[in-house]
Amino acid sequence: MSVILADAALSLNRGTEKFIKKVLGENEIEAILQRLDRLTLDEARATGAQTLEVVYGLVQYRRLVMDGEKIVPSVLAARC
Repeated sequence: MSVILADAALSLNRGTEKFIKKVLGENEIEAILQRLDRLTLDEARATGAQTLEVVYGLVQYRRLVMDGEKIVPSVLAARC
């Protein structure tokens, strides 16, 4: 049963792809896919930058705590 559904989905996907190519044209689809790839890469870079910013902040906070310049709240100290 699942093989039949998979074949039907694959066939439907091919039909949809052919329809879209006819409506939009091959070149426009390629341009859209390239733009999507670029946006995906941009999003990954932004996520990486935000992650590095958070990690840097945590390292700075840890340094302050280790140097005794910052007191760890009792709620956090209980977890350590």
